[in-house]
Amino acid sequence: MPVPWLQIFDAVMGVANFAKSRRAATQTEEQYEQQQIETASRKPGGLEARMAGVVVAALKEAFDRDTRRLELEREQLTAERERAERALRMELQRQAADREIGRLRLLAGVAIAGWLVTLLLAAWPGSRLVATTGARVALGAGWLLLSAALAASFTAQGQVATAMAGAAIPGSAPSGAVSSGNAGAAAPWLIMGGLALVGVAALMA
Repeated sequence: MPVPWLQIFDAVMGVANFAKSRRAATQTEEQYEQQQIETASRKPGGLEARMAGVVVAALKEAFDRDTRRLELEREQLTAERERAERALRMELQRQAADREIGRLRLLAGVAIAGWLVTLLLAAWPGSRLVATTGARVALGAGWLLLSAALAASFTAQGQVATAMAGAAIPGSAPSGAVSSGNAGAAAPWLIMGGLALVGVAALMA
């Protein structure tokens, strides 16, 4: 029986053509997938765009966090500066109040000393300070002015103490310069008037 060389050759050629077509199809699919990946990476919604969005969001969050921290630090510094300024104003007012109270106590001491000295001189045996009616009237008026000066000094001290107690309350704003009011201003004039009348009484005697 003769060998069918022609059929064998056709079969071999068919197998070769089939293998070649499979290889070509595989290469075509790989090229298509590579092209799809490259296209997806070039699109705005691709991997690069998503990474860029993530980086931008992270930077924005960090910037917002730093901004909030700086604002908080600025507020703390402002509050500390206000507390320091208020403490300084309170200290200056306290020193001024101490000086004013010291002045008023000195005036009260002068008024008491003048009143006691004139009282002792008037009560001294053989004293002519109350020998005449005019001298008695002048001496009594002098005592009255000295007593008024003493009362004005005590009233002014109370006003200064009340003002400092109100300024020391938390949340209250310290007012202006410490003042003893009209009583503190009138006290030295009352003392001068009282001593002057005592001198007039001594001259009239």
